[in-house]
Amino acid sequence: MDATIYQIIFGELGDVNCSLIDAFQDTFLENASLSLLSTDGFYCNATTDEIGTCWPRSSSGRIVERPCPEYINGVKYNTTRSAYRECMDNGTWALKSNYSNCEPILEEKRKYPMHYKIALIINYLGHCISVGALVVAFILFLCLRSIRCLRNIIHWNLITTFILRNVMWFLLQLIDHNIHESNEPWCRLITTIYNYFVVTNFFWMFVEGCYLHTAIVMTYSTDKLRKWVFLFIGWCIPCPIIVAWAIGKLYYENEKCWFGKEPGKYMDYIYQGPVILVLLINFVFLFNIVRILMTKLRASTTSETIQYRKAVKATLVLLPLLGITYMLFFVNPGEDDISQIVFIYFNSFLQSFQGFFVSVFYCFLNGEVRSAVRKRWHRWQDNHALRVRVARAMSIPTSPTRISFHSIKQTTAV
Repeated sequence: MDATIYQIIFGELGDVNCSLIDAFQDTFLENASLSLLSTDGFYCNATTDEIGTCWPRSSSGRIVERPCPEYINGVKYNTTRSAYRECMDNGTWALKSNYSNCEPILEEKRKYPMHYKIALIINYLGHCISVGALVVAFILFLCLRSIRCLRNIIHWNLITTFILRNVMWFLLQLIDHNIHESNEPWCRLITTIYNYFVVTNFFWMFVEGCYLHTAIVMTYSTDKLRKWVFLFIGWCIPCPIIVAWAIGKLYYENEKCWFGKEPGKYMDYIYQGPVILVLLINFVFLFNIVRILMTKLRASTTSETIQYRKAVKATLVLLPLLGITYMLFFVNPGEDDISQIVFIYFNSFLQSFQGFFVSVFYCFLNGEVRSAVRKRWHRWQDNHALRVRVARAMSIPTSPTRISFHSIKQTTAV
């Protein structure tokens, strides 16, 4: 049989099990009364290598050609190219197959690559600025014990989830593509922790919405609200959600460090579903809060322009607090056109800078926080000035013609 015809026949068998190929070869060669054996009678049996490519029976001293596999270690390859393996003279296969001609299929080139790079820079910049502002806000809430009420404790916990979520985001960016494809256990753990903090972040936004809606719309006394209920909602409820998601990923979508969702795969909705529900409820909260605010503004004596200005200002301030910014660009257009460019710019900016906006509106511009910081500053200035005066008085040399600071202090005391 001509070698080229042989390669064409058995090359078409591609993904068929090697044992079936071997049996087919036996039958074919017997019926055709042909032999692929070399003159010395040695040949290599059909076998499968470590990649999974099936190498059919071949006479010794030949280099066998096979199409490149569709996937190698989770990476898609071009199947129009070929891999090679030598059947050596002693009838054994070479230890390694030659896949040097196989080329991975890179992601489809985008129409506007520069815009995607700029969006990535915006993401990094926004997360860096947000983490800096959030850490300062966290320290202020930690140190200023005089302002610790339920409202500010809720703000403090929300800021904590933003810090943890942003830090885990940076860790995810450090994961190498090869590790991502190899699906390492520690990589899956990082993704799980990141998603837990994402869910807690949204649930603390829900807690913010519950508190405001209870205080403003329901006019319920906030003194009767219990801190442990909000702590349970914010930190504990996300736990079973993420555990269920992790179990689903482990058994049904155990690939690529569990990060990202491909079309037709729905395990991520185990945690994304509650997040979407939280956003919808917070949207209802925002609508009711703004409605009550407008009603109260209309009952006041201020002009209509000032009323609408206050309402718009209150709405804009509440957007990042309740996570409504996520709903502004909720659906990705999916097309590589101008709408997609607008989406990635606004989405990158709003999501990466959200922690910064929360820190500014609910810590740095918070009247209670600013007043407490001002008092701390004046107290520190007074203590510093007193220490300086004492130090200067103690540094004056005593002599018969000068009165020491201690004598002045004693005289004053008398």
